[in-house]
Amino acid sequence: MSTTSSDTVRSDRWYLSSAPIVRALVHLCVPMAAAMIVGAVYNVVNAGFIGSLHDATLLAAVTFGAPILGLIMAVGGVFGAGGSSLISRLLGASENDPREADKIKHVSSFSLWGAVIVGAVIAVVGLLLLHPLVAVLGANAAAVPATSAFVGVELAFVPVLAAAFCLEQLVRAEGASRQVMIGLIASTVGNLVFDVLFILVLHWGVAGAALSIGLSNLITVAYFAFWLTRHSEHVSLAPRWFTLSPAVMKPVFGVGIGELLQSAFLIVTSLVLNNLAVHYGDGPLAAMGVAVRIAQVPEFLVMGITIGVLPLLAYSFGKGDAARLRSSMRGAGVAVGAITLLFAVVVFVFRDQVFTAFVSNPAYLAVGATILTAQLVSMVFNGFTGLITSMFQATGRALPATIMSITQGVLFIPIVILANLWFGLDGIIWALTVSEGLVLVAGIVMWAASRRSIAAGLAEGSPERADAMLEEQPA
Repeated sequence: MSTTSSDTVRSDRWYLSSAPIVRALVHLCVPMAAAMIVGAVYNVVNAGFIGSLHDATLLAAVTFGAPILGLIMAVGGVFGAGGSSLISRLLGASENDPREADKIKHVSSFSLWGAVIVGAVIAVVGLLLLHPLVAVLGANAAAVPATSAFVGVELAFVPVLAAAFCLEQLVRAEGASRQVMIGLIASTVGNLVFDVLFILVLHWGVAGAALSIGLSNLITVAYFAFWLTRHSEHVSLAPRWFTLSPAVMKPVFGVGIGELLQSAFLIVTSLVLNNLAVHYGDGPLAAMGVAVRIAQVPEFLVMGITIGVLPLLAYSFGKGDAARLRSSMRGAGVAVGAITLLFAVVVFVFRDQVFTAFVSNPAYLAVGATILTAQLVSMVFNGFTGLITSMFQATGRALPATIMSITQGVLFIPIVILANLWFGLDGIIWALTVSEGLVLVAGIVMWAASRRSIAAGLAEGSPERADAMLEEQPA
């Protein structure tokens, strides 16, 4: 590496290891939040592009296709979340034992190529079963052609999207949050340019929107791969470091399986939601899609914090720095609380004005405002749930992280079915809010129960060692 590259890596490591907590949180979370906000704004603008075609069926098709993006996040999340958490812990542990850093090349290569291979298999299977898949997604007869076009293009890019999602987390594992921001913003700008070309100029509709997503993520893959190759001291993407060693696979999948289950349940809940909501017509379904995108602006800002702080938590745990771990968690909690309440109030006050910018039909305004309100309340719950989940992932607590990931789906399905029977469309709208409130309660209970084992594991930076230490202690 060049001197400049080494200085950059050392600077990022300083934020993880010894920078004041506020400076570390600003460095790690602000760029991530900015990138998330840009992405959320793009989602709103993208809905505007499609909405400008004045066809509710096209907006509905994008909503039907949303579970496929959840599937892609599941693939990238298994390898990316598990790999990045392990890499950050190994970096922290290397301050006490430099030999720990030697494992990072195997972890990073396994994460990337595992995501690509699994993504390719899913793409092939999905394309072969495209028509049955569209039916399962809940698309009615009018929306089938548009949904097939959108989903078909999405599936073709699954390996690229999975690699982009994985690489983003590998870069973030080293504390290089500014580089993550640059890559995500570049992807968003490219997406907007492609949208103008494919949707407004070439009139390719939702297929053009899906193609824009795929090509823009190809830009992201190229940027992250270039940066890691040139600047990272320990991460390697070379296939020769790929391994199926249990020492790599077990901790990666231990954390990553939670991401898989969460995304799987998100897909199931989306399917249930779509199949229930479609009975109320394309209008409410389109309004739901727009309202969700508007609420994503503050929600993604919170995600920037909960995701951005994860490498700091993992590094502190791997290093065995209990005081820094507690301070990081406390600082992130204060930030999440302040931002969720502030943005929830602001967006709620101006919900009608914001919503009418995307849907002109006044018949959809009331239901859209209700959906937006429910989404904002969910955002408050989800912010703290995400922070607790990040703590479990950072400390390698696979079981609590997995339980957090599946609880929402397990609760949501019976809640939304009963709510639809009892309250109709309003029940469907508020079911997710109720479910996420219960997930937060479950997370708080598990966090309290896990504090002792996390404290024990700080000495070794290993959840497995923590469990062993606790078993050796008298009851």
